[in-house]
Amino acid sequence: MVLGARGPVKMGLGSGNARRYNGGMECTVRQPIVAGSFYPDDPARLGALVRGFLGESLPSPPAASARVGVIVPHAGYVYSGRVAGAGLRAASESGRPERIVLLGASHSGAGGALALPTESAWRTPLGDVRLDAPTVERLAALGVSRSRDAFRREHSMEVVLPFLQVLFADCPPVVPICVELAPWDALEEGARRLTVALGPDPVWVVASSDFTHYEPDARARALDRGALDRILAGDAEGFYRMTVERGLSICGAGAIVVLLLWARALGLSRASLVEYATSGDVSGDRSAVVGYAAAVFAKENA
Repeated sequence: MVLGARGPVKMGLGSGNARRYNGGMECTVRQPIVAGSFYPDDPARLGALVRGFLGESLPSPPAASARVGVIVPHAGYVYSGRVAGAGLRAASESGRPERIVLLGASHSGAGGALALPTESAWRTPLGDVRLDAPTVERLAALGVSRSRDAFRREHSMEVVLPFLQVLFADCPPVVPICVELAPWDALEEGARRLTVALGPDPVWVVASSDFTHYEPDARARALDRGALDRILAGDAEGFYRMTVERGLSICGAGAIVVLLLWARALGLSRASLVEYATSGDVSGDRSAVVGYAAAVFAKENA
C-alpha cells in the first residue's frame, strides 16, 4: 500500500506515451525503490525475515509443476509479510513454475489498463531477477503496451520478489504487469491476451493487492469478506461490479480481475483463502486499518 493512495484511476488499454516503448526490451536493470522502507535493504536481514515468513523448514518444491493463481499483499513486511509468506508457501506445494507473472496494482495511474516494463531484469538486495523476455515480447505483439512511467514509482510487484528469491534457489523468470482498475472490456481483453501468451506452460500468476484501506477494523473485515466471497467463487464480474459500484479501496482490484479471468480460462476452480489479517493485528490500532489476504487457485484434485 501507499499511504494516502485510495481509489484507482480508470484508463484505457494503453496510451500513446506507452506505445513508443514497444520496440523491444532494454538491457537495463530496474533498481529497488522501497528497499529500506517496506523491507530491509541489508541482504542478510532481508533473507532471514522472509525465511521466517515462509517458514523455517521450507519444503523443496516438487519438480512437477501446475498452473497456479495466487493473491498476496504488498504492504510493508511488518504488516503483511506473514500473509504474503503463507500464500506463496501454499502455492509452492504445486511445484516450481517455469515463469511467474506478477500482476501489480497501479497506484500512479500511469501506463494504461495493462502495462509491461522496459527493463531486462529487476534488482532487490538479494540479487537480480531476470524478466521473461519471450513472454514479454508475446504480450507486446498481442497489443499490451510498455511503459517506463507505470513502474517508476510502483512497489506492488517489487515487494513480492524477495519471497520468490528465497522460495526458489534459482528464481524463475518473471513477467511484471501493471494493471489498473480499467473499464471491464479492457480488463477482459487483457486477460485474454495473457491467456494466449502463456499457453499451457506451468506458470504462476500472482496478483499483488492489499484490500480495504483506512476503515475501522470491523468494517474493513466486513467489506473484505464480501469481496473475498466473490473472489473465491471465481466471480470476476461480481467482484468487479462490487468494487466499482461500492467504491472499494482494494488497490489491486484490476490485477485480481485479470487473475480470476485467467484462472477461469484454465479451469482453476479450486480456490482457498490461506490467510487474512489487518494492520491492526500488528499495530493494535483498529481505528483505521488495511486488510491483507492470501488466496490460491488451482485445479481440482491437482
